[in-house]
Amino acid sequence: MTEALTMTATPQASAPASRRTDWMGDAMQKRIARRYAAERRFKFLGLAAVALSSLFLAFLLVVMIGNGAKGFVTTEATLTIDLPAATGSISPDQLTEPRLAATMASIDVRRIFDQAVQAQYGEDGERYFASTAWTALRDQLVENPNLVMGKTSFWLPTSSDIDRAAKDRSTPEAERDYAALTKAGEVRQSFNMQFLTGSDGTDPARVGIWGALKGSLITMVVTLFLAFPVGVLAAVYLEEYAPKNRFTDLIEVSINNLAAVPSIIFGLLGLAVFLQFLSMPRSAALVGGLTLALMTMPVIVIAARNAIKAVPPSIREAAMGVGASPIQVVFHHVLPLAIPGIMTGTIIGMARALGETAPLLMIGMRAFTTTPPDGLTDPATVLPVQIFLWSDEVNRGFVEKTSAAIIVLLVFLLTMNAIAVYLRNRFETRW
Repeated sequence: MTEALTMTATPQASAPASRRTDWMGDAMQKRIARRYAAERRFKFLGLAAVALSSLFLAFLLVVMIGNGAKGFVTTEATLTIDLPAATGSISPDQLTEPRLAATMASIDVRRIFDQAVQAQYGEDGERYFASTAWTALRDQLVENPNLVMGKTSFWLPTSSDIDRAAKDRSTPEAERDYAALTKAGEVRQSFNMQFLTGSDGTDPARVGIWGALKGSLITMVVTLFLAFPVGVLAAVYLEEYAPKNRFTDLIEVSINNLAAVPSIIFGLLGLAVFLQFLSMPRSAALVGGLTLALMTMPVIVIAARNAIKAVPPSIREAAMGVGASPIQVVFHHVLPLAIPGIMTGTIIGMARALGETAPLLMIGMRAFTTTPPDGLTDPATVLPVQIFLWSDEVNRGFVEKTSAAIIVLLVFLLTMNAIAVYLRNRFETRW
């Protein structure tokens, strides 16, 4: 009877334990399912963020390229000139050295241009051409003096309104003029080389970006040669030699704070120190480079310190173990291995400096320069400032030039970032 009672009670006692096991298994499966669902949601949000960022970037590029591509194209109208009749009798001997310069200087290009326009297009024919079209005629004659010996058709830039009518919409009068020129076969569109080789001006048909681009190059060279060595040496001292005390802690905090200071503060500093105290030339690339070097140096110091700190301590210990001096350890072993991180941080800091406008406006680098700068102290401007000035122009012809200049600036920045990636991959050491 005892065995019967035991056999009867065992299934009843084991039933609750089985139900608890099933309940715990179900709860665990639900938790696992929730974790997998959370992971899928996180993955979806990450992909959505990447897609949204790519969409914004694509929108920016499409808008900039769509508007800026027109700035690299110019509209030209033909002008036929009988130069022997307009200039008088010029012999071939007068077009050889040393008489060539005097002969070309004696030709009144503006008068010849005005007479040819009236003869071909009527009394009000000047409305078809840009106000500086006669300078384009002069440049072609200077480039090829033999053209004065015959009757030649010249392609000269049209007015801003006709150029806009050829690319987009303009005034009704300009659209009628463009239609008339097109019907007569006297208009064409070609690549605007003047935009890449010229400087600033008042006529959007003849402005160029080379003056601002050259000013940016000179300013960036000054910034690099000042900020890079000082920043790297400061990082080496702070990381390898400086004692750990309150003074060095204060220096580190100050450097970190300087990296976050608004750029216009550095412009005020450059205005007070370089222009007012040291009386350096206003609007010079030298002053711009000094100001941007002050702004870029904290970024280089922080990047260089992180790169030096990332070098494994075993490299230092091994170098010291074979008898290297502390300075040999730093310059023969640590710095070569830290170069990828240092160069990457430097290029990123330089790219930030290239896009700055506020500090350069404070030191007056918004000069109207019709010729590219030839030296460090010549009046100059830079690409961001040139873009800012063109965007503020009343003439609608500067809109496409502004977008085209932005494309040039983006290409410049992409080139600098590509150099950073190349240097990082070139010198990177895998542990």
